[in-house]
Amino acid sequence: MEMITAYFGLWAFIIVMVGTPGPANMLAMSAGAAYGLRANIPFMAGLVIGKLGINILIAFGLGAMIIAVPLAAKIFAFASAGYLCYLALRGWNIGTQGAAPVKALGFTSGVIVHPLNPKAWLMASLAYSQFIVGFEGVFERYALAPLSFLAAQLIFHALWCWLGAVLKSQFGTSPVLNRSLIIVTIGVVIWALWQ
Repeated sequence: MEMITAYFGLWAFIIVMVGTPGPANMLAMSAGAAYGLRANIPFMAGLVIGKLGINILIAFGLGAMIIAVPLAAKIFAFASAGYLCYLALRGWNIGTQGAAPVKALGFTSGVIVHPLNPKAWLMASLAYSQFIVGFEGVFERYALAPLSFLAAQLIFHALWCWLGAVLKSQFGTSPVLNRSLIIVTIGVVIWALWQ
């Protein structure tokens, strides 16, 4: 019974962390509004694979190394925020007359998002320090959190992208919609940076 309670706590944490707005979800929504759901499948696959990599690295001790060098972590966080803002700003002119077509974000862009996302590192570190620390089995310590995050991301990143696509279907390819989502995305990136 105690183990079920521990699993439930981990999964509740993951659902809340992955399902709420963050840089990756807002990028997925912006991309969905700009290009639609189907065009963003490679991007979302990249998001999931990139986060899986973080979770595996944290499981094997990278989180402890990051805490040991706080200056490197801060430099990394600011560089990451810059890159995430760059990805968001790529679609700034979508929907404006005469704008050059912008290709949808691809797999490589998706893979890079979570490793550069401060919220992703925070949630992976918290999952291991608060929930996994008491687990004793090899599967629980090294595979449970990564696989749980993977399942939640498949659902929630697709949901956020689909919500963006719904906005596009309701309002068309609108520069106002795209720019609003970009501004919100950048706001979320900055908020995650300061957390």
